[in-house]
Amino acid sequence: MAVDIKVPTVGESISEVTLLKWVKNTGDYVERDEVIAELESEKATFEVNAEKAGVLTTSVAEGETIHIGDTIAAIDDSAAKPEKPAESAPSEEKETAVEKPAAPAAEAEPLKTTGKETPVKIPTVGESISEVTLLKWAKQSGDYVERDEVIAELESEKATFEVNAELAGIVETSVKEGDTLKIGDTIAVIKETVGKPAKAAAPVPQAEAKKEAPQKADAPAKDVKATPVASAIIADKKVDPKTVKASGHSGKIFKEDVLAALANPGKKSFDGGELFGRNQRGEKMTNLRKTISRRLVEAKNTTAMLTTFNEVDMQPIMDIRSKYKDKFKEAHGVGLGFMSFFAKACAIALSEWPTVNAYIDGDQILFHDYADISIAVSTPRGLTVPVIRNVESLGMAEIEKAVIELATKAKNSKLTAEDLTGGTFTITNGGIFGSMLSTPIINIPQSAILGMHNIIQRPVAVNGQVVIRPMMYVALSYDHRIIDGRESVSFLVRVKELLENPALLLIQKDPVKTLLEL
Repeated sequence: MAVDIKVPTVGESISEVTLLKWVKNTGDYVERDEVIAELESEKATFEVNAEKAGVLTTSVAEGETIHIGDTIAAIDDSAAKPEKPAESAPSEEKETAVEKPAAPAAEAEPLKTTGKETPVKIPTVGESISEVTLLKWAKQSGDYVERDEVIAELESEKATFEVNAELAGIVETSVKEGDTLKIGDTIAVIKETVGKPAKAAAPVPQAEAKKEAPQKADAPAKDVKATPVASAIIADKKVDPKTVKASGHSGKIFKEDVLAALANPGKKSFDGGELFGRNQRGEKMTNLRKTISRRLVEAKNTTAMLTTFNEVDMQPIMDIRSKYKDKFKEAHGVGLGFMSFFAKACAIALSEWPTVNAYIDGDQILFHDYADISIAVSTPRGLTVPVIRNVESLGMAEIEKAVIELATKAKNSKLTAEDLTGGTFTITNGGIFGSMLSTPIINIPQSAILGMHNIIQRPVAVNGQVVIRPMMYVALSYDHRIIDGRESVSFLVRVKELLENPALLLIQKDPVKTLLEL
């Protein structure tokens, strides 16, 4: 009797899925509950299990899009389970011809467990975050872990964070890398053990390792997905697989793909390959990139955004930095950068123009009597905006230390949800990449953002004379629903005044204190 295997229901709003991979193929004997296929919906990847033991017959191909309830295979549960083939004893000739490997000094005994199992669950990472993605397992099933050792890396829509072991023992994972999970979901269990594993045996010396048969130089890389014929052509013609446009599912290369690449050699590709096949490649968006995209579009669609511009003569700040940078670093252990001047100037201007520091909440305007300034930081995984708290009460050295700390955490993917929430105003510096002028997008729910740009030596008029000065264009994008032109322009003019007269920044906190003390 044949049992149909159908696509299960995986969510209320999901009507179709893609068959990623057959784990078992037509003609294979499968056990009950054994995984036979992997499917992918728009939200997650999941497995299909055999409902009966028997011989499998598949009816759809890998890569096909199928609907919920469609039949993808059948299992003949009347088929007898095949017997395992008997192992043939090695002949005496083989025994003499092949050198027997040296027996291990001592085989480590498996660790005994106490029976106590502790689930590893997704922790709460923020009030508004309900799901995360499992980026990477730092430990695999069967590995021994120490207490507090990192076992996995997770990614929310705002930041990346780690999950640590709550006790020592053997970890057994239950989800895959790339899975989307809910807060509180169990991703693994840790089985407490009696004692710890013995240290691993010393590695094999290089001289012994060299005795292994080397791989053929012509063979294609093991991670290249190609048909046998395509692999043979790649090896024979010495084709770089990266330059071949794969037409198969999951990047599988067919013979026709290799022949097409050989027929159109063209120029070198961007990655230095020998062929140029006008290839395209797809890459799944991370949760962080999806969130950045959603928030930018939301900002454009929900705010009445305008931008006003001005220019700042940076010579006074550059003079102060040149004069005091060595003493400043000696006193505080950090350099005196531009960001502390801009953050301090914005904090003062925000106190004088509070609407720029406010935001809309329903039918109310919420004002802040403090300046929590978000600093935009570019990382390999996307843009993040960690927050420096109470900038209005910080000195220059404290701001510089906070900037360095947050930038380091951002680049190492160590920012927490607390680091990324609660800002009242944002500063972004496109000048570090060479930008001369831009219109930055508001970081909602905030109402304004200041854009810094490249410092360029330009001729300007000073006291009726044309002189060369280091000039920077600054831009203020603002939500015109609550910030009028008078307030936005006056705010930016005040920032310009403070930056061009940095002594005014240094006396805001305490007129007696000097730059080094601040």
